[in-house]
Amino acid sequence: MANPRDIPDEVTINTTPRKPVTDPTLGIDVPAGEAGAAKHRLVTIGDSLTHGFMSAAVSRTDLSWPAIVAYELGLSADQFTFPTYEKPDGPGGLPLNLERLARSFEKRFGAKLDFWEIVTAGLWLQSYMDKIEDYWERGTGARTPRGGPPFHNMAVYGWDLLDPQLLTSDMVATRLAGPTRDDPFSQLVEHHQDRAAWPVLQRARKGTTGRTVLDAVAEMSGPRQGIETLVVVLGSNNALGSVVTLKPAWTPEGYDALSPTKRLAARAGRNLWRPSAFAADWSDLEAKLRKVTAQHIIIATVPSVTIAPVARGTYTKVKPTSRYFPYYTRPWIADEDFNPKRDPHITEDEARAIDSAIDAYNQTMIDSVTAARTDGLDWYLFDMGSTLDRLATRRYIESPWARPDWWTPYELPPALRALDPEPSTRFFRSGPDGRTAGGLFSLDGVHPTTIGYGILAQEVIKVMEVAGVTFNDRNGQARNTPVRIDFDRLIRGDTLISSPPASISNNLSLLGWLDDKLDLLNKFLPFVHSPL
Repeated sequence: MANPRDIPDEVTINTTPRKPVTDPTLGIDVPAGEAGAAKHRLVTIGDSLTHGFMSAAVSRTDLSWPAIVAYELGLSADQFTFPTYEKPDGPGGLPLNLERLARSFEKRFGAKLDFWEIVTAGLWLQSYMDKIEDYWERGTGARTPRGGPPFHNMAVYGWDLLDPQLLTSDMVATRLAGPTRDDPFSQLVEHHQDRAAWPVLQRARKGTTGRTVLDAVAEMSGPRQGIETLVVVLGSNNALGSVVTLKPAWTPEGYDALSPTKRLAARAGRNLWRPSAFAADWSDLEAKLRKVTAQHIIIATVPSVTIAPVARGTYTKVKPTSRYFPYYTRPWIADEDFNPKRDPHITEDEARAIDSAIDAYNQTMIDSVTAARTDGLDWYLFDMGSTLDRLATRRYIESPWARPDWWTPYELPPALRALDPEPSTRFFRSGPDGRTAGGLFSLDGVHPTTIGYGILAQEVIKVMEVAGVTFNDRNGQARNTPVRIDFDRLIRGDTLISSPPASISNNLSLLGWLDDKLDLLNKFLPFVHSPL
């Protein structure tokens, strides 16, 4: 049997980074359709980046990038709806809110864990995790979600291209109906992704008939309702697990020839899609999106997952002109301590292959938008991947010889530039004197902070303005363009920025300890699919 970590022959290794797409229309004019008033001004489908996941939990969904865009559109809470997981009596989202844990740890043990407190801290952590597990498996969080009209934000963390096409509330409820284990030594919330998806899918269903979120979106776009803008942000989870686990596992050969239902089983244990596998899943998704009669549809590209600080490049670049480091490992493993024979890692060649596969994914989506616009559909491309490239601190900003000819730094808004230190894509660090590094990625090293989501929201707004979408103020009056997000408001709401925990010290000892105790990244950022 082939080793799933072996790089497939079909992956063309690119020696240069993909040039960004700066024109959302791809230079193809589309005749203006009948705009009219749509009941649903903004609807989103996606994964964790759209769900509002940060610091290893989906909790503050009111601070997701879609919620930020809705605020700038002038929408009320009834006009843009989303699931909530941050209950007043709850533990702070699913599956584990690292920021809340860090603050609770700091309150109990201070900013630093002393050697003689290790045993006490272990018992404290066990009790802390037990309360979270009980809440979601046997307490309030285990109740069947309420029904109602579909949410406007129908993203779910962990979803790849297949999930919004095939999963229904009935399927998830069946998986959650089985018994759960109250295991004091393994206190991960079982089926936590299904628990997060359940309220979204419960709202997507119609009566007793289970429907997918795409079914619900198609009905919302119908003549008696209407969607003005649909934004689709999917595909990251077709590669992200390879750097979260540091164990790339390519989809099996022949995946693309299977039916969509059989692909659900074939993806089990895999975290990195062959380009042909991605193209097959995307082709099915594209066909369903073409049945959605939204006035505008925006498709986002996949960012390079090797830029995320969850996998830190060791030592120096392989050469000054390269984007890559010889190895990528956990951010809390220092260069002097790293041992490739002992520590989890991916190699330079594997990182190149992952990025090259993502380039192929993005070309598939670019071709899709090109075809849609050629056919007269008002689709747009949001090149989210190039936005992260322009923010990449270690890859480009601090490595000028590695920059491609097209590269220009992303200009942060004035409110973010005024922060000290200026936010970057480095791993988040803070101490008794405040934040010392990072700021655009949350404590899990994968997902943005609130201000990071603000940047995504700003870029989506730019594409919406190209599409001719009108943004209103809180009084319903049309705003002047270009629309600028109120980043001062986001800074106040971003507690990692406005009031960082002191226990995320420069040596990241707390996160390293948690990873040792909980297998933090593999268990709480699980992007490897299990069998149905």
